[in-house]
Amino acid sequence: MFLSSYENKLDKKGRVSVPAAFRSYLVSQGYNGFISYPSFNHSSLECCSQDRIERLSSTIDTLNPFEDKRDFFATSILSECSSFQFDNEGRVLLTGKLLDHAKIKNNILFVGLGSTFQIWDPKNFEKFKIIARKKAHQNRSSFKWDNNKREDKA
Repeated sequence: MFLSSYENKLDKKGRVSVPAAFRSYLVSQGYNGFISYPSFNHSSLECCSQDRIERLSSTIDTLNPFEDKRDFFATSILSECSSFQFDNEGRVLLTGKLLDHAKIKNNILFVGLGSTFQIWDPKNFEKFKIIARKKAHQNRSSFKWDNNKREDKA
């Protein structure tokens, strides 16, 4: 899983080192990189494995092929995807278009979200995190824990 948050800097050539924990997880899944596209909801980048983007594409394919809705999702997600491969030092070169969308200039924050991760400008993420904690607190009663799915039953 993608867990925790890691801050890194863009180097002079515009490359960034992807956190070792994220690289290790992707490599363990058979990937030497990740897919990224602009977030719908935030000035950030959505990032995932090839498998995840294929599942997203399959979900889009279930929509009626003659409805605009299908084209809107395919255009907004699939046509905006970029594939990034790790170099020998675990770095990637993000596109200017993606960096502009996320308003990233120098520092990059990798934010683990379980099966996916996001890339943010650190200052913008701090603002979002304050809102997210408030909203999570307000909505905590809707979070249901299924005790039957626990693997560590004693």
